[in-house]
Amino acid sequence: MRSEPKRQFPHPSIRRLPSYLRLLRQLRTEGAQKISCTRIARELDLDSTQVRKDLALTGVTGRPRIGYELTPLVDAIEGFLGWNSFTDAFLVGSGSLGHALIGYENFQQCGMNIVAAFDVDEGKIGQSIHGRKIYHLRDIPSMAKQMNVVMGVLTVPASSAQAAADVMVASGIQGIWNFAPAKLDVPENVLVENVELVSSLAVLSVTMNGRNR
Repeated sequence: MRSEPKRQFPHPSIRRLPSYLRLLRQLRTEGAQKISCTRIARELDLDSTQVRKDLALTGVTGRPRIGYELTPLVDAIEGFLGWNSFTDAFLVGSGSLGHALIGYENFQQCGMNIVAAFDVDEGKIGQSIHGRKIYHLRDIPSMAKQMNVVMGVLTVPASSAQAAADVMVASGIQGIWNFAPAKLDVPENVLVENVELVSSLAVLSVTMNGRNR
C-alpha cells in the first residue's frame, strides 16, 4: 500500500504564525473574545487575505462578519506549531550565544525546553547556565537515549559546527536549530533550520545606509 506524501506547508506562512499568536495572546489577556482577519492584518501591517490563508493552515475557520473565537484560534495555532506541549532539547556550545538562548524564558511559550548544555571545553564541564548543567559533548549519545531528546540547538563556531552536528546526528537528534555560521552536511531524515544572524544584520545595514545616503 502506497503511503500518502506528507503535506508541505509554505514557510512564509509558518513564519508569520508566531506573530499572530503573540498578538492573539496579548488581546486575550486584555479581555478580547473574538478577532477578525482585518483586525489582525491592521495590527501587523499585513494583507487580510493573506492572514486568512495563513490561519486556514491550522484547520480553524472563522465566521463571516464575526471572525474567529479567540481562544479556539490560539489553541489551533499552538497545536499546529506544536507549541501546546513541551519538546526537550540539548544545546551544544555554551558560549555567549548559548548562555543567552538558555536564559530566554519565552522559549517556554514556544514549546521548547532546553534541558542541558554541552561543550568540549573541560573548564566549563560541570558548571551550570541558568540551572542547566554543562556536560561534555561525548555524553550526548547516552543522555539523548536516556532522556529521549531528539531536538538540538547548535551555537558553536563555524569550525566546530560539522563535528558537533555529526555527534548530534549519531545520537539520534532529528532536528537541529543551527545558529553556527556554517552549512551542515546531515542525512536527509535530519531537519536543519539555519538562523542567519549576519544575513539579517546585512539587510538592516544596507537599508540604513541607503536611507542615509
